Amino acid sequence: TPEATAPSTSNSTSKEIIVEASAYTASCDGCSGITSTGINLKTNPNAKVISVDPTVIPLGSKVYVEGYGEAIAGDTGGAIKGKRIDVFFPSQQDAIDFGVKQLKVTILN
Repeated sequence: TPEATAPSTSNSTSKEIIVEASAYTASCDGCSGITSTGINLKTNPNAKVISVDPTVIPLGSKVYVEGYGEAIAGDTGGAIKGKRIDVFFPSQQDAIDFGVKQLKVTILN
């Protein structure tokens, strides 16, 4: 039986990787809320954005993150190196509740 996976990606450029995922928020003291690609997370709290190592997942890529959905690789972070991502949540409590987990990421483009 086929396993349930990300949305159909017959596109041969899609690539799946397993990453360590944590979460971040823009609602903290000293957080500008502006990603490295210019997305304002404070004025777009429902944006699905992940922070990536651009040598692993190119900035601007559309991705499907298991348990999070489709998102844009729109930010970088000092601790985000190699096969590691941060997923954005508008609520600090949601980011804390997310914790750290191993997830499958499909790079769609």
